[in-house]
Amino acid sequence: MRRLRLIDGAGDPPAMKEEGHMKVAFATNDLKRVDAHFGGAKQMVFYDITEDSSRLLEAVQFENASAEDGSHDASDNDDRLGPKVDALKGCALLFVLAIGGPAAARVIGNKVHPIKLPAVEPIPDVISRVQGMLRGNPPPWLRKALQGDSHKMDFLEEAE
Repeated sequence: MRRLRLIDGAGDPPAMKEEGHMKVAFATNDLKRVDAHFGGAKQMVFYDITEDSSRLLEAVQFENASAEDGSHDASDNDDRLGPKVDALKGCALLFVLAIGGPAAARVIGNKVHPIKLPAVEPIPDVISRVQGMLRGNPPPWLRKALQGDSHKMDFLEEAE
């Protein structure tokens, strides 16, 4: 796993639980769009999002990704999901194209709320939708994610 973190002199990003700040992950292969299944994502990008701003925190590249073909030929000792689940530490939300049941359970067990999008979508568009929800009256699942209670939420098929 390789990490790229941006340092801008502003210090560490605010903690997720700080009022209005949320760390959000996006499964991506091209660093521009949510275009990957969780297990097959070559990269994930992480943003700090508030209702009025967003800031790229880091990009993480994974050496071991599935072929996204439904087969799971990896040996029992080859845990492709572990590094991805570990990378989600501190996140409230994870946007993906797809995620299997066991992977979703591991993500939710780490208090991260997975959201499956119905189609490939540019990351800035997803961020704008999240910000719109934050500015208005956030739906219950988003309020829980902001409070760090993702493990109590049902898995969403798509964000609206």
